[in-house]
Amino acid sequence: MDMRFTHRIATAADEPAIIELMKAAIAENMKAFLSAEEILAAQESMGLDRTLIEDGTYFLIEAQTPDGTQLVGCGGWGKRKTLYGGDHTKGRDDSFSDPSTDAARIRAMYTHPDWTRRGIGTMLLELGEGAARDAGFKTIELGSTVPGEPLYRARGYKEFDRVDEVTANGEINTIIHMRKPL
Repeated sequence: MDMRFTHRIATAADEPAIIELMKAAIAENMKAFLSAEEILAAQESMGLDRTLIEDGTYFLIEAQTPDGTQLVGCGGWGKRKTLYGGDHTKGRDDSFSDPSTDAARIRAMYTHPDWTRRGIGTMLLELGEGAARDAGFKTIELGSTVPGEPLYRARGYKEFDRVDEVTANGEINTIIHMRKPL
């Protein structure tokens, strides 16, 4: 099937659909990599970050289906210092990054479980990297989950740190810090 995807910048009106896509992606796409307890632990650092929407740096990928337009992916880039996480994540730094000295951030990438392995993650990375480059950033970083690491490695990101956080349920949530030059 010839599938044509379109993209646009997310707005506050899209938040309910984004949250539903995130829940589906977290519940299904991580199963091949993490136990149910580890997925629950990962949720402590995953979810909607409204600053990305407010900043106009969060993309939606949509597909035209017989049932109409369907949200199939979301993700973006951040010009703030927070590396990963949703509104609820501890340790956020929402101050703006300086493109001359700081890295931009790839943030909050999710693909609907019915639409994996179709290039949506790559499309989101290219959109975010291009926008960050256009904003003057020379480097881009991200905090990857274990399931996201293969995509980022394939797209040229290199690990520079790995942090294991003990979560509320006692499980370890691994965040892989990765970067690449723009």
